Amino acid sequence: VQLQASGGGLVQPGSSLRLSCTTSGFTLDYYVIGWFRQAPGKEREGIGCINNRDGRTSVSDSVKGRFAISRDNAKNTVYLQMNSLKPEDTAVYYCGRGNFCSYNGPDFGPWGQGTQVTVSS
Repeated sequence: VQLQASGGGLVQPGSSLRLSCTTSGFTLDYYVIGWFRQAPGKEREGIGCINNRDGRTSVSDSVKGRFAISRDNAKNTVYLQMNSLKPEDTAVYYCGRGNFCSYNGPDFGPWGQGTQVTVSS
């Protein structure tokens, strides 16, 4: 079982990025994928999830209206579209596998290697 987050980078405030979570070794249709982020000196924060059994998504209030989660099951990939990025979105972003949507880190695992997103002018 492997997950790999990618697509991060250095962008200016107000920009957009799309992160990918590429999965392998399991049937994505049967699981939930959660997106989390961790800023320096802060705890890992759950920001959203997608239930691949029915396609339902959920995002946290901190990113609602700016971030969206989607999937391409044919590519075994889940996406995190991030718009109107702010400096406070700067963090390492991770994706993890779970059995139900949650913003609680221990509900997910294994985790993919994270990808750095830096929002700065």
